[in-house]
Amino acid sequence: MSIDTPRPWLASYAPGVPHDIDEPTGSLYDIVEGSAQQFPRRVALEFFGRTTSYADLEEQILRAANGLRKLGVGAGDRVAIVLPNCPQHVVAFYAVLRLGAIVVEHNPLYTARELRHQFEDHGAKVAIAWDKSVATLQDFPADLALDAIVSVDLTRAMPRTTRIALSLPVAKARASRAKLTTTVRGTTKWEDLASTRKLSKRHPRPATTDVALIQYTSGTTGVPKGAVLSHRNLLANAAQARAWVPTIRRGDNTVYAVLPMFHAYGLTLCLTFAMSMASRLVLFPAFDPALVLKAMKQHPPTFLPAVPPIYTRLQHAADSAKVSLQGIEIGISGAMPLSQSVVEPWEARTGGYLVEGYGLSECSPVLMANPVSPERRLGAIGLPLSSTEARVVDPDDPSKVLGTGEAGELQVKGPQVFRGYWGKAEATDEVFTPDGWFRTGDVVSIDADGFVSIVDRLKELIITGGFNVSPSEVEDALLKHSSVREVAVVGITQSGNEQVVAAVVPKDPATFDAEALRAWSRDQLAAYKVPRRIVVVEDLPRSMIGKVLRRKVRDQITGR
Repeated sequence: MSIDTPRPWLASYAPGVPHDIDEPTGSLYDIVEGSAQQFPRRVALEFFGRTTSYADLEEQILRAANGLRKLGVGAGDRVAIVLPNCPQHVVAFYAVLRLGAIVVEHNPLYTARELRHQFEDHGAKVAIAWDKSVATLQDFPADLALDAIVSVDLTRAMPRTTRIALSLPVAKARASRAKLTTTVRGTTKWEDLASTRKLSKRHPRPATTDVALIQYTSGTTGVPKGAVLSHRNLLANAAQARAWVPTIRRGDNTVYAVLPMFHAYGLTLCLTFAMSMASRLVLFPAFDPALVLKAMKQHPPTFLPAVPPIYTRLQHAADSAKVSLQGIEIGISGAMPLSQSVVEPWEARTGGYLVEGYGLSECSPVLMANPVSPERRLGAIGLPLSSTEARVVDPDDPSKVLGTGEAGELQVKGPQVFRGYWGKAEATDEVFTPDGWFRTGDVVSIDADGFVSIVDRLKELIITGGFNVSPSEVEDALLKHSSVREVAVVGITQSGNEQVVAAVVPKDPATFDAEALRAWSRDQLAAYKVPRRIVVVEDLPRSMIGKVLRRKVRDQITGR
């Protein structure tokens, strides 16, 4: 897969990273099949200590695929998956794909309103859901009624001793079980679905260009839309991830799934990349430092994709428990800026690298990452991946390509870039240029070595008194003050003009002085960038992977 346009970042690639990847062929199911053929006895999944080999995983996928076929699922049908991280999630994902059907991932903790909006959009008639989420789906109105709901009890995938402990008639066991499962009626049990005969090998396979996944955007800048991703898109991104970490050996590595796999970031690095690497994938339904450290005593991760707060919490927990983090070769951080205060102690304790990356749901999602080498740059989101093109254009004149170091909108091309939004042709047209570049909506600059740095999101710029204000710039300034623990800056409209407002989590609420902080910030920022108001909050609203949701911060301040 060759590219003719200039790519100055190639000279900054780590040793062994190719400039381009091969054109993807086959389907996503092929990566599991290939790992099962080459490493049949290798552990594929680990869940609370219970393991599944690659040979067993492939068999479970084919049985579940046949069960779904009997429910009427066929090529092109949408099947909703509403599950936390668990073995059944992995099996369901690949079983749907084996039939040529389309996976639609959902957050199992979404409210009825949030789930209903997405089901109205994609129209799936079959859902595979955590039993704790089933009641929400069953309460859908008649026009959204599902043909079948397959209910999943997470505890059925746990070791027998753990299940026995959860069934004990004591308060602690009852509370733990209540968090994991509940009694449901009117569904098909996962165990019944997955106990059928295996799907025939002669069953037609999906094509590389077929749709594999509808991944809903986070909605941080508006109503969530379904990004349509093909087998080619996801295969390419998994291949790009493999190419980026040539030191990790296929069939001899461990990946920890602490990120939710219903999110694009966790899906690619934990579901597709890990399976293509024949990894031992250790699954956690939610991030729990104690559970992660317990698993590390047996099999520490080779590769740990996460977000900065997870690295910090895990480091502090390890220090308290006196557990070594040595052996974690590579940490890839995304979704929010990665600071030196996180990187230095992490790398000192692990002896490995912690580097920042960047992506969007529309791009499968990874577009860029720092090189896994001493040349990585703190504060930069990295270099475009193999086979990826990038350019920076003037936001007011997209036909004008900007030069080195100039800030403008990032536009990209690559095999991981999606084909459009589900059922939204107009929205799709808005994010593609006439010559096929995807408009990310992020304002960046690219230096002479090809490293990309985020300036801000176009849609989050605050326009006050005719001046543009970057929320990230104001946040970075306020974080330098000794009284500020966390901050999010948003624009609040008043009398037709946006005002800069900062939501601050102080280190010591009892002694925090908002006016003193404003006075101090006047020495750090131009007058029009200084927050007109500073609102004290206990915490900042975040997405499931820890990204601050500025939209919700704005709603919190305005009382909506």
